[in-house]
Amino acid sequence: MSSAPPPPASDSLKGLYAAHHGWLLQWLRRRMSADEAAADLAQDTFVRLLQKPSLPTLEQPRAYLTRIANGLVINLWQRRALERAWLDVLANLPEALVPDEEQRQIALEALMRIDRLLDALPMRTREAFLLSQLDGLTYAVIAERFGVTERTIKRDIVCAMAACMQAME
Repeated sequence: MSSAPPPPASDSLKGLYAAHHGWLLQWLRRRMSADEAAADLAQDTFVRLLQKPSLPTLEQPRAYLTRIANGLVINLWQRRALERAWLDVLANLPEALVPDEEQRQIALEALMRIDRLLDALPMRTREAFLLSQLDGLTYAVIAERFGVTERTIKRDIVCAMAACMQAME
């Protein structure tokens, strides 16, 4: 006796969407202040599933959807915080130095790529890079702070810089 083959992923996704989209939208609305953002994130959650080569068998679909949606919410909040920080920088620039709209968008996209890249680095590498580049600390001070050798910090910072350069290409 053979069992029926599993439905194609697109059929499974349609069922998942029909059964859980409304619930996910309400869950996101409780977490977000804007209905539009919640609707976009609900759609993005299912787009993420659509991009997977195959839909996994889900014993707890709401927990799975929540995990994806929560990651999207965190990404949105981080992006908004970065945008606010960028706008603050622009607001404090002398008018002659304020870039035009196209240049601002290009710079913001670059900042977001670097932010994602830094998030992907190991914690010590990321922190050492930021302490060096933003706070101006020396490698020796950073090494002491982490309890590692100065050579290790140099290696971490070179790794972070190389990753930043690669992200900018």
